[in-house]
Amino acid sequence: LLFKEFSSTSSTTAVGTVTSRVSRNGNAIMEKDLLNHEDLAGDRGMIDDIFDETYREKEGPKPPLRYVWRNIILMSLLHLGALFALTLIPSAKIQTLAWAVLCFVVSALGITAGSHRLWSHRSYKATLPLRIFLTIANSMAFQNDIYEWVRDHRVHHKFSETDADPHNAMRGFFFSHIGWLLVRKHPDVIEKGQKLDLSDIKADKVVMFQRRYYKPSVVLLCFTLPAVVPWYFWDESIVISFFIPAILRYAIGLNATWLVNSAAHMFGNRPYDQNINPRENPLVSLGALGEGFHNYHHTFPYDYSTSEFGWRFNLTTAFIDLMCLLGLASDRKKVSKEVILARKMRTGDGSHKSG
Repeated sequence: LLFKEFSSTSSTTAVGTVTSRVSRNGNAIMEKDLLNHEDLAGDRGMIDDIFDETYREKEGPKPPLRYVWRNIILMSLLHLGALFALTLIPSAKIQTLAWAVLCFVVSALGITAGSHRLWSHRSYKATLPLRIFLTIANSMAFQNDIYEWVRDHRVHHKFSETDADPHNAMRGFFFSHIGWLLVRKHPDVIEKGQKLDLSDIKADKVVMFQRRYYKPSVVLLCFTLPAVVPWYFWDESIVISFFIPAILRYAIGLNATWLVNSAAHMFGNRPYDQNINPRENPLVSLGALGEGFHNYHHTFPYDYSTSEFGWRFNLTTAFIDLMCLLGLASDRKKVSKEVILARKMRTGDGSHKSG
C-alpha cells in the first residue's frame, strides 16, 4: 500500500512503501523498494531517473578512447589560471573575496537546486521567477545548459555504473571526476540519452530560452559579471577581479560538482543500499551544498532534500525550504521515515546503527 502524507502548510509530500522485491543486474543482487513508481512518476511527470535493471552491457572489447583535445587544453588552462589565482588571494580586497564566495553559492544553487533537484528529478515545483533565477545562476555555473545537464544526469541514474553512465565510477576516480569530459562519450551513453523522455524539459520555455542563448549567457554571467563588479564598484585590480571571482570560483565550482561523481561514488558508508556504489560523504556535501549524501540520493532520487537529515550540511535544502516559505516553490517530495528505516534494515550496510 502506498503511504502518502499531505501537509498544506509545508507543501511537502511523503511517499513510500515497505514492500520489496529482489532482482539481478549482472552479477549484483539489487533489492528495490516498490514505491509504486508509476504513481510517483505521474506525480512528478517523469520516470527516467529510476534505475533500469534490464540494461546489459554489450559483450566484446570496449570502444577505443577518443580524446577531445579542445576540452583537454581548456581545462588545463582553467586549472593553471586557478592556481595563479590562489597566489593573488593575499592581495585581494575583502569585498572581492566575499563577492567570489557569493558568486560560488549562487552558481552552485543553479546546479543543485536548479538543474539537479528541480529539473532532473522534479522533486519540487518552482514558480516562474524562481525558475528564471535558477537559470541565471545555472549559466553562471557554466556546466552545460540545463537541457544537456538533465539528459546526462537522468542517464547517469537510469544506468548508473554501466557503460551507459556518462561518468561511470567503475572506470576509476579520474574518469568519473574529469576524464569523462576529456574523451568522447561511450556509444551506449549517446544511444540511451537519445531514448529518454525529455518532453518535460522541452516544454519549459525558460530552459529552452537558456539553451538557445547559452553561449552569450555564459560569457556574461560566468566571466564578465563576476569580474566587472569588483573592478567597477570598489576599484579592485582587473587582474584580481578576473582571476578570483571568475576563474578560481568557476574552477572550485566545477570540482565541487565533480566530487559528487567521483568521491561520493567511492568513499563513505552505504547505510541505505550496500548493493549500489554511491556513498554517504559529508565532506562532499559540505563543498557541494548538500549533494554528498549520495547513497541516499541514488536509493531515493525523488527526495527533494537528497538526504534524510534536513539542513545538515545541506544549504540547498535550506534554500528550497526558504523558497517554499516565500511562496516561490511548492510540492516538495520527501520519503517517509518508515520507508527509510525499512530500507536501512533490508539493504543497508548497518552503519546507521552506529551513526
